[in-house]
Amino acid sequence: MAEEIKPNNVYTTEEAQEYLKVSNSTIKRLLKNGIIKANKVGGRYKILGYELLRLVSPERETPLEKAYYKIKGKTKEIIKRW
Repeated sequence: MAEEIKPNNVYTTEEAQEYLKVSNSTIKRLLKNGIIKANKVGGRYKILGYELLRLVSPERETPLEKAYYKIKGKTKEIIKRW
């Protein structure tokens, strides 16, 4: 698949796997942990291209998302010390 990911296109989990070059279990884990946001339509997940781009292009993240992930990382560190 040589096409580029378009932010406003909708992709299936299979297409996302191909673009990201990851396994089915990895896609499921990314969805379950909220790393990739998706909507379930007709029993199947639909993922916006923006989500795939955000995952592979950290510079595309908004400042709010960066702050969220920074706080999340610090929280995990604190919990590990317990």
